[in-house]
Amino acid sequence: MTIAVSERKHLANAIRALSMDAVQQANSGHPGAPMGMADIAEVLWRDYLKHNPENPDWADRDRFVLSNGHGSMLIYSLLHLTGYELTIEDLKNFRQLHSKTPGHPEYGYTPGIETTTGPLGQGLSNAVGMALAEKVLAAQFNRDGHEIIDHHTYAFLGDGCLMEGISHEVCSLAGTLGLGKLVAFYDDNGISIDGEVEGWFTDDTAKRFEAYGWHVVEDVDGHDPDAIQHAIEAARAEIARPTLIICKTIIGFGAPNKQGSESCHGAPLGADEIAAAREQLGWHYDAFEVPAEVYNAWSAKNDGVKRERAWNQRFDAYAAAHPELAAELKRRLAGDLPDDFAAHAQAYIEKLQAEPADIASRKASQNALNAFGPKLPELLGGSADLAGSNLTLWDDAKGVSADDASGNYVYYGVREFGMSAIMNGIALHGGLIPYGATFLMFMEYARNAVRMSALMKQRSIFVYTHDSIGLGEDGPTHQPVEQLASLRTTPNMSTWRPCDQVESAVAWKAALERKDGPTSLIFSRQGLAQQQRTPEQLENIARGAYTLLDCQGKPELILIATGSEVALSVAAAKTLQAKGHEVRVVSMPATDVFDAQPAEYREQVLPRAVTKRIAVEASIADYWYKYVGLEGRIVAMTTFGESAPASDLFKHFGFTPEHVVATAEELLAE
Repeated sequence: MTIAVSERKHLANAIRALSMDAVQQANSGHPGAPMGMADIAEVLWRDYLKHNPENPDWADRDRFVLSNGHGSMLIYSLLHLTGYELTIEDLKNFRQLHSKTPGHPEYGYTPGIETTTGPLGQGLSNAVGMALAEKVLAAQFNRDGHEIIDHHTYAFLGDGCLMEGISHEVCSLAGTLGLGKLVAFYDDNGISIDGEVEGWFTDDTAKRFEAYGWHVVEDVDGHDPDAIQHAIEAARAEIARPTLIICKTIIGFGAPNKQGSESCHGAPLGADEIAAAREQLGWHYDAFEVPAEVYNAWSAKNDGVKRERAWNQRFDAYAAAHPELAAELKRRLAGDLPDDFAAHAQAYIEKLQAEPADIASRKASQNALNAFGPKLPELLGGSADLAGSNLTLWDDAKGVSADDASGNYVYYGVREFGMSAIMNGIALHGGLIPYGATFLMFMEYARNAVRMSALMKQRSIFVYTHDSIGLGEDGPTHQPVEQLASLRTTPNMSTWRPCDQVESAVAWKAALERKDGPTSLIFSRQGLAQQQRTPEQLENIARGAYTLLDCQGKPELILIATGSEVALSVAAAKTLQAKGHEVRVVSMPATDVFDAQPAEYREQVLPRAVTKRIAVEASIADYWYKYVGLEGRIVAMTTFGESAPASDLFKHFGFTPEHVVATAEELLAE
């Protein structure tokens, strides 16, 4: 059905009016982008976007990502107008405490928000992950006559997203992987916060994306509905390559005295300018007033219900033809592990304890993947060009490519930041559990994506190897010192640094079973001695910390250690015990997990009465004061490392049984 341009403009103006009204009422926000992209949004959302406001979590919906998340009133207006559970009162509470309309779109607060955006470039990166997840799941589950996974991912982005380096990482990979159902709309308005971007952003964006292997639709008038429609049709017709639609728009379109300038980018328009904009747009309604006929034209409820119902019927036919595949897909979309996984994993852990091996924990990690992977077809692994060092490839790993996406492993290349943000998009999409690896030091490149995973409580598993100065000769550029503390102090992040192959397997089991947040698994380059344990100690590893070596009577000193420092702490404790001291060793592979234990258990492991404590870890010292207190001691790093063989470095920085013994005797003598 042909829709008059004037009607389309009127419907788009509803977005403009709601956006400028909400920003004005909050006295905070960004009206320019929503007003400039309103016409694009109207065509996409009303003519093409496959979604159901009555069920925002419908599995085969199209995904929409507002990567330029500062323009959040655009998506809030769209969700409100199309019928999601977002009222006009919610729009009036824009940027207020506990509202459904925070300053940037936040996953989990508002029905219909697919990902938290704001840090520029990461929404686009999440969209790449979503499109990758769609392609992988389609290859794994679709069968002839049953295209049960078949949806697009659409992303809006601005100049800032393209200036951020992460856009290069992810868009390069998206082209290589042939993500043909990814469509990005570039809001080419020539303005950023500092003014006209021609002073600092003169890239030939079209050629850049063509070089990535993208299909590019250039010079689209972002205020011409017909031109927008033709561009979307061209994008949807291209199935082998992702598409970038470059839309020429006027920021703040409709605000006669401010449109086209930075003055409408990140500040309210003001009452006079809003009145002038209403007049220019022909929007003769009060603030936050939308007429019934506009709501009726925007509502997507009926169409959404029909589309989902039709998909459900197709899924029933799919289930009749392929019952095992259908059951597996439902399990994976629900985020549930196989019923027998926990027992299988526990049996493997017990087997490891009974068959000691002194190996690097990165190798133990690979062994765990070989043990758990065959049970978990939802695993989608990868490494940032370090598979041979991270040991993330396992026996049944199969690479994902443009021509065959049915595999379970992504070769991310040297793209730590991009990898991590793509993983978040995969996790948000559902049906897959992503893990990705690099050296712990290079978590720094990916830091903000790791934080976003924790903020959104996503099931991303970050594998970090080469965990300390034990890396050795590569020197302080590659030796992590402060990174463990950074991960441990990030809310919602669970961080494990295991001391041997058994703790490594427990860590993997915990990460896979965790549904409410990401996990960082920290593994060593060098070999680690396996520790002896009773069945009770083996069970208590999962509690984050436990008494690994105890004394005969009440402890007068407790040594707390993680990773490679556990073995040397045990050796030191045995020396001290031989000298008549009552010393306990606590292995603490996951501080956050231990902190979440009942007070009774925490007191059992670390009695408050025992104030003489020493923490031992080849990482930054300051973190450990929370466990040893002001009366304790910390054998840890207070500077960066040096370049030398690992054994020389451990001796130089005091990570030896002898130094721990000397520190303990000094503390005990006080």
